[in-house]
Amino acid sequence: MRCVEPWVAGPLQAFLDESSARVTLLMTSSGQVIAQDGFTRSVDVMAAAALGAAIVASTDAIAQLTGAGRYGAVLHQGTAQGLYLAPFDTRRGRWIGLVVFGPETSAGLVQLFFRDLAQALAAAEPEARPGGVLLAENFERELNASLRSLFGR
Repeated sequence: MRCVEPWVAGPLQAFLDESSARVTLLMTSSGQVIAQDGFTRSVDVMAAAALGAAIVASTDAIAQLTGAGRYGAVLHQGTAQGLYLAPFDTRRGRWIGLVVFGPETSAGLVQLFFRDLAQALAAAEPEARPGGVLLAENFERELNASLRSLFGR
């Protein structure tokens, strides 16, 4: 597990232990990675963060167009694994969780334990810094590299 914010480690580890998630990514709504577990390549982390943030933004835009307000989580369930993508609010802004899980757990358990994770993060979160989360020094470079690898440029 890797965390940019040290206070995230405890709640995230509890989620991983309870949910049996294969891959987990916590990010800001702009795609900045806060914590991750299960990825083996950094380019995959950045690609997943960019795509996850884009999916949530697109879903929000569709909800706004249709007058639905905001939708909650996105859940895709395949034969070998599922994907749970859920935004949640923190004092530092909106964050997004991306969870990949297999048949050793269920979508319902992942949702339940993710809700617990969001609550545990809210309880553990220190006061927000002025200006919100600071971008990592190499965030823009990593994001651009991820976008190039995704779109072949």
